[in-house]
Amino acid sequence: MAFEYPENLKYLDSHEYARVDEEEADLVIVGITAFAIDQLGDIVFLELPEVGEAVEKGESFGAIESVKAVEKLNSPVTGEVLERNDVLLDAPEYITNDPYGDGWLIKVKAKNLEEDLEDAMSHEEYKLKVGG
Repeated sequence: MAFEYPENLKYLDSHEYARVDEEEADLVIVGITAFAIDQLGDIVFLELPEVGEAVEKGESFGAIESVKAVEKLNSPVTGEVLERNDVLLDAPEYITNDPYGDGWLIKVKAKNLEEDLEDAMSHEEYKLKVGG
């Protein structure tokens, strides 16, 4: 199956992505890739942090549960959660419809964006990693 790997995203080994907002340079939109969603199967539960909570690069900020497994969600950046996608908390299955658009998980005000994302993968590197 072919997956999308948008070019404007940075990707983590743990299959989260980071999209830097075009208007606010320190705002990062965090989600999970279509590849990861496919591997998980039907999503049944999502745990996300509260607005105002701190997240740390490489640390868990929540969990995603499917009929197959429960996986930690890892933050690509250190910062403060400015917004979370509450729609997905009530209907986690919606994440599969548009993981790179309406299926985003949290928005984070990053403390040190460039440093945090310097070891993240480009879309080409991620595509090679997952065999796309």
